[in-house]
Amino acid sequence: MQIERWRRMTPDEKAATVTSLTRTAYELARAGVRHRYPTASPREEFLRLALVVLGEDLARKAYPEIEGLDSR
Repeated sequence: MQIERWRRMTPDEKAATVTSLTRTAYELARAGVRHRYPTASPREEFLRLALVVLGEDLARKAYPEIEGLDSR
C-alpha cells in the first residue's frame, strides 16, 4: 500500500516528503548532540553535528578545528 501511494505522488509531493524527512533527521541528530554534550557552545554543537552529518573524514577536512574537540 505504501509503495502504491508513493507511485501516485506528484513530483512536488515527493520533494516535500523528502524535505520533511531530511529536516526531521537533521533535528534528531542535533537533539542527540545536545543531549550528549549539554554544555557545548553553539560552535561546538555545530562541529559535533558536522561529525554526525558529514562523517568523520569529511567533517575534519571541512572543519580542521574539530581536532581541538575533546571526546568527552
